[in-house]
Amino acid sequence: EEKYSLTDQINRSSRSILINIAESWAKRLYIKAFVLKISDALGEEFETEVWLNMAYEMKYLDTDNHDLFMSKYNEIRKMLISIMNNPGKFCK
Repeated sequence: EEKYSLTDQINRSSRSILINIAESWAKRLYIKAFVLKISDALGEEFETEVWLNMAYEMKYLDTDNHDLFMSKYNEIRKMLISIMNNPGKFCK
């Protein structure tokens, strides 16, 4: 049950990253609203990393997959931070 709960949390937080990015795009006419939604996406990205680390520590995720997922989320984090630091490239 705990394993499936962790999987559910990882699914929810990772999907929420995408949802927040989509919402930010819809709000790109307003830089502050855009940045706020990107910030929300970044928060969900960090949450996903925490869930992945917990799954790894509980031995539900092996080292290779954990490292793969963490490297992918590291790239996502960098992109979100870059977008937050340069919203003018995305906002009209």
